[in-house]
Amino acid sequence: MKIDLRSDTVTKPTEEMILAMAQAEVGDDVYQEDPTVNRLEEIAADLLGKEAALFVTSGTQGNQVAVLTHCVNGDEVILEAESHLFYYESGAMAALAGVQTRTLPGERGAMNAVDVEKAIRGNNIHFPRTKLICMENTHNRAGGAILTPEQMKEVYDVAQKHRVPVHLDGARLFNAAAALSVDVRALTKYTDTVQVCLSKGLSAPVGSILAGDRDFIAEARWWRKKLGGGMRQAGYLAAPGIIALTEMTGRLAEDHTHAQQLEKGLRELGLDVAPVDTNIVLVNTASRQLTAVDFISRLSDKGVLASDFDEYVTRFTTHRHISENDISRVLEIITSVLEESPLRL
Repeated sequence: MKIDLRSDTVTKPTEEMILAMAQAEVGDDVYQEDPTVNRLEEIAADLLGKEAALFVTSGTQGNQVAVLTHCVNGDEVILEAESHLFYYESGAMAALAGVQTRTLPGERGAMNAVDVEKAIRGNNIHFPRTKLICMENTHNRAGGAILTPEQMKEVYDVAQKHRVPVHLDGARLFNAAAALSVDVRALTKYTDTVQVCLSKGLSAPVGSILAGDRDFIAEARWWRKKLGGGMRQAGYLAAPGIIALTEMTGRLAEDHTHAQQLEKGLRELGLDVAPVDTNIVLVNTASRQLTAVDFISRLSDKGVLASDFDEYVTRFTTHRHISENDISRVLEIITSVLEESPLRL
């Protein structure tokens, strides 16, 4: 069996989740009559410190519903240049919401609040209206980097000053909270709306949560329906989501420990590794004249799966199915791959 470090999305539901799915009490969620979905949304809203929440099919759908709810055609959204919303969501903001993106460079995924304030449009007939600011925590392409509460507050204060709402792509937000040893509400307090994934490190098979105030979620529910996201007996999917939120967040620190184990081993092999905050490890093999595609191919031949992030950058993501012994084995395999590469150790 291969050791799969491509993503934490490969996690399978726990036995408890499977049992909960089989035993779930369900109804028609489009009528808001599915008790399990309603319970999931109540739990999520409370955990995230928001008035209400909406169960959506995926993180991308949650983010796009948020943009559609906050903005109208022709508005402008400020976000970090390598954020998931901009980089990995198939141009959906333009295609669905018809909004213009204003991207700002970040430092390990964090936008500078001064830059954000400068980017907010003034009242000029020639300009689009700045209607939304988006942050991402943890930041995927920055290697699972954390935005601290202080960093988030700086941007949020600027947004409040200019009356622009803030949406947080918090796909791995519970990883940030675990790494910082804080309640997740210490991070969501600096947002107007937030999306969190249930199907990554939390191991639910499907779904994400979008949370905000009641009026926002009522409008978001309408947009979810327009996107084809109205689900019927969705309690079968919501049941493992409840377990994800109530029982799985506490184990994420284990994934971070394994990521740090991998980081340490890669550095000892002389490789260039980005700082590791959570469960994502980015390694650059340019010094070995080994492209990410070639590196990943060689690893796969020996039983390890990873993802390419750039020409020479490979991503490894730890999760519930990865053990300390797996990491040791991965380091052995990487050592053997490097010994076969053009530049020997």
